[in-house]
Amino acid sequence: MVACATEEAARILTRLGAVPRLLVASGEAVVPGTLLLEATGGAASLHAGWKVVQTLIEWSAGIASAVRDMRDAARAVVPGITVARTRKSVPLTRALSIKAVLAGGGAMHRTGLGDTILVFPEPRAFLPGEDLCVTIARLRMSAPERAIVVEVANPDDALNAAAAGADVVQLEKFSPDALADVRARMADAASGRVKIAAAGGVNAGNAAAYASAGADILVTSAPYMARPRDVQVRITAG
Repeated sequence: MVACATEEAARILTRLGAVPRLLVASGEAVVPGTLLLEATGGAASLHAGWKVVQTLIEWSAGIASAVRDMRDAARAVVPGITVARTRKSVPLTRALSIKAVLAGGGAMHRTGLGDTILVFPEPRAFLPGEDLCVTIARLRMSAPERAIVVEVANPDDALNAAAAGADVVQLEKFSPDALADVRARMADAASGRVKIAAAGGVNAGNAAAYASAGADILVTSAPYMARPRDVQVRITAG
């Protein structure tokens, strides 16, 4: 697995009066049987913290490991491809979720609404009749330092978004074959400057296919729901 949140676990034990020794940092890949963390202290301190620490590391390592699996699958086909996670983390876990994503070697799609300008079809429903190129020009003028990402649901809208000046065209729930077709048509239209992000249904099982199809960025929320990894705790009397 990829270890994660061992530093937070050590701080929890310290606050409870134990003396921890951190052996594996977040982001390190480990094999079964690896000792991650040990601590000495009184029975009250250790019993107050061990289950919290175990659960924290298991949960965060599950996310980090899922991210690493997906990144490795995609980069086996396209070295350097970006694997990005959305903001759709479990409520109240965002800080640790982001740490787990980074520990696994992933990137954040966005950590907040101000990172980029993401244009969804839903808000555009309130701009009836406004051409997308007008929308993008207005947004670029109001926020010239922000990248503009346009989410689309069909190939024609993807080509239109590229022609309208989007920096990134986000293909929602496109198959790898459909993405490859869009990539080829964009190349024919001399739109090579536009990045393509694959989103919706992207996971470790199909990451290589999307990378091979021509995606520049893989966007997913799947690792947030990954299975926790198994971490064993042993308590012994000194």
